[in-house]
Amino acid sequence: MGGGRRAGGGLSGIIVLVVLFFALRACGIDPLEMLAGGPGGSDQTTTTQRQGTSGASDEMKQFVSVVLAETEDTWNGIFESQGLDYKEPAMVLFTDSVRSACGFASAATGPFYCPGDQKVYLDLGFFDQLSRRFEASGDFAQAYVVAHEVGHHVQNVTGILPRFNQMRQRMSQAEANAMSIRVELQADCFAGIWAHYTAQKGLLEDGDIEEALNAANQIGDDTLQRRTQGYVVPESFNHGTSQQRRTWFARGLKSGRLADCDTFNEPI
Repeated sequence: MGGGRRAGGGLSGIIVLVVLFFALRACGIDPLEMLAGGPGGSDQTTTTQRQGTSGASDEMKQFVSVVLAETEDTWNGIFESQGLDYKEPAMVLFTDSVRSACGFASAATGPFYCPGDQKVYLDLGFFDQLSRRFEASGDFAQAYVVAHEVGHHVQNVTGILPRFNQMRQRMSQAEANAMSIRVELQADCFAGIWAHYTAQKGLLEDGDIEEALNAANQIGDDTLQRRTQGYVVPESFNHGTSQQRRTWFARGLKSGRLADCDTFNEPI
């Protein structure tokens, strides 16, 4: 579930970068054009594309669409508070495999965000795995997964992912893994921000937050490695430990503030 090149100084001052993004946009300057040396991504309405999902339940498709719409409400509100428009991501639902602007991916890849086409890709079969294999059941556990990937989109449109991907080309694998963890934890924190505003609207039920925290716990690098191979290799972590993922989701949930999601300048 990453933003990476697909998105899963060293980026220091990353929240300053976000603030600068808002300031430049307010002045009519497109910072993404400055980063990329060309126009930013084209405007894109939110759509749900279904590739080979004949076996997926219509109820689940509707649920994912509702969650995506709720994330749009949250991030539109945050951007609008700065006098800006939020460029909404699209979502592609698929089974087995899919081709994106980031290349070919199988269902084994898990949910991912592709900055190249600004789309979230989700094999609906993953939710069954989340419940059975990862022991993270519940609709809000599933909603957390979607909100995490949308968090990568927010990183993309604010220039964080482009900066990270530029820097990664000059990093060793160990350095890239360490920085990737900070990117992933920030996406968890952004998912927490969404949950914060969703709770304020009275849309959460008893147990929802616990479902999300359990999901974050079950997909931590250390927990996954213990489950699959019986031991952990910390230097191979690239998403964060269970404790880290719970902590940063909870941090965004508690405050609802971007400034509290600065995983690049604070201890993680």
